[in-house]
Amino acid sequence: MRLLLYTGKGGVGKTTTAAATAVRCAELGARTLVLSADAAHSLGDVFDTRLGPTPSRLSSNLHATELDARRELEHHWGSIRKYLVSLFRYQGIEETVSEELALMPGAEELTTLLAVERFARSRRFDVVVVDCAPTDSTLRLVSVPDAARGVIRLMLRLQRVIAGVATPLAGSLVPFPLPTSEVFRDAEQLIYKRLRALRRRLSSSQTSVRLVLTTERMVIEEARRAYTQLCLFDLAADAVVVNRVLPPDAAAEPFFRDWIRVERERQSEIESHFAPLPVLQGVLADDEIIGVDALAAHAASLFADHEPHAVLGTGARVRFERTAALVPLPGARADDLEVAKIAGEVVVRFGDRRRAIVLPRGLARQSLVAASLAEGELRIDFSAAEAATNGAAD
Repeated sequence: MRLLLYTGKGGVGKTTTAAATAVRCAELGARTLVLSADAAHSLGDVFDTRLGPTPSRLSSNLHATELDARRELEHHWGSIRKYLVSLFRYQGIEETVSEELALMPGAEELTTLLAVERFARSRRFDVVVVDCAPTDSTLRLVSVPDAARGVIRLMLRLQRVIAGVATPLAGSLVPFPLPTSEVFRDAEQLIYKRLRALRRRLSSSQTSVRLVLTTERMVIEEARRAYTQLCLFDLAADAVVVNRVLPPDAAAEPFFRDWIRVERERQSEIESHFAPLPVLQGVLADDEIIGVDALAAHAASLFADHEPHAVLGTGARVRFERTAALVPLPGARADDLEVAKIAGEVVVRFGDRRRAIVLPRGLARQSLVAASLAEGELRIDFSAAEAATNGAAD
């Protein structure tokens, strides 16, 4: 099952690109679902139809849906949330505030991704195309599974200790609400089954992120930062889509000549920075691209000789050597990085993003001795001797 995630700065045409990709996949015979994971849904507008949380059939091979984050939240987090609300209410916190406090940071993003995983494993579809939220929200979306596992695991441990001590004393003597077996069961399911499956899905060779941008300077810079952070979380990008490219015949108009010159210069920059990923071009249309027919025509131009659901390109992935871990971070600067080893993980912080990378057993027993950045790759070296203490390097 192929999973394609489209993201980019707001207004660059990622929804149109995701929808066009899905239409083209369906035309080629693949059972395709395109879904919106953006809270500000516009997928239905692109298809000129009303969409809801249940997939709607748009053609023989094409379905579309707009996820309801609150509904997904209740499905995956319901019993845990109810318990936390009761705990906060016992402390005298009013109900509205308790409801908000009971939401783990990133909970809505997490449950959205879990819905994507559910559709992916259903085997109803050959291709799932996701219209993600704008770049920063998408980066939060893909980093949530790792963080959530740690938060929920800690909560489970604390509540088990409390329940283990308090339960034998009888419920009438306990001065606070105790978690039920349903809470423990749902939390364990979330950690040990759903989140692990989600992490495997995101790091699978059948999952690709595609960055959508235009030739505006701010858009390019944001896409470059996003690409670096996607590499940090070991999510493979397989293509870059440059939208609103002026058509060749625009050069005949004096008004557009300077624009075309700047556009070509920036296209060269994009190709250089994102190499070896292919750069697809979405030509500026005469009118809005709305409806299946218009999307099909746009996709035919965008993909040309490419199959839209193929793996269009490959970049470097996190890999390990006998005494080193290598993390691709194209475009990163050493000043923006922090590296530390904590138990069997190496923690890499880039800007406001942080990832804990689980080390192979051999490296987990070693001490961190150095970290260096060269040619877009972070090399983290470990000593061959067994670690006595944790190491750190900037």
